[in-house]
Amino acid sequence: MSENYRKVYYIFSPFLRIFHWIMVLCIITLFFTGLYITKPISGGVNGEPTFGAMVLSLNMIRNIHFLAAFTLTASFILKIYGFIVNKGDRLFPRVWEKSFWLCMMDVSLHYMLIQPTHKSYLRNSLARMSYVALYLMILVEILTGFAMYLMVNPNGMGAFLFGWINPMVGGEFTVHLIHHYVAWLIVLSAIGHVYMVIRSEFMEGEGEVSSMFSGVKALSHEPVDIGEIIDKKTETVK
Repeated sequence: MSENYRKVYYIFSPFLRIFHWIMVLCIITLFFTGLYITKPISGGVNGEPTFGAMVLSLNMIRNIHFLAAFTLTASFILKIYGFIVNKGDRLFPRVWEKSFWLCMMDVSLHYMLIQPTHKSYLRNSLARMSYVALYLMILVEILTGFAMYLMVNPNGMGAFLFGWINPMVGGEFTVHLIHHYVAWLIVLSAIGHVYMVIRSEFMEGEGEVSSMFSGVKALSHEPVDIGEIIDKKTETVK
């Protein structure tokens, strides 16, 4: 296929795209409100901690944090539904296949500037591994967050569902530390993700950025992993 012609592959369902942008907004909100909750700005003697000139009370910051947490959890469920109904949402690591590890080596050599290009993939092995790592970290944040939030009523249903996490890891303070440090890992991963997406957009020109709006990628070569979404509609564009 000529470099001047690209084939459009529909990959990402609306469920995954909606989840992606909700996740972006929620992670940003959760991170900064979480930092503030951890170390609020003093409101002075007899004054409630506030957020600088905005004069947002600590209680309001906490409520924003909790609202973002519930929104992220609901969108995570939406992502699971998308995983069920759309093949393009299931591009997860296939560690049992030799081709997965060959792809990992191929892409790694390219990223390390040892080889100039790599084969065409709908989603390469490194990207797939990063998704799983991110989703696992989000799951840890959801579990530890609810383990702390719902223990305000230790006899309630919420405490029954999530309270077991606290003694399992050594207490609520340990849960807080896990929640805090995993949040930093998510943010650092997000920074790396943004860099790699922008790099791919400029170096490979496959619509990596626009794919999270349109759901499609435009490839000049048939991707090695096309078999995973072979039943999806495709079209050729100049």
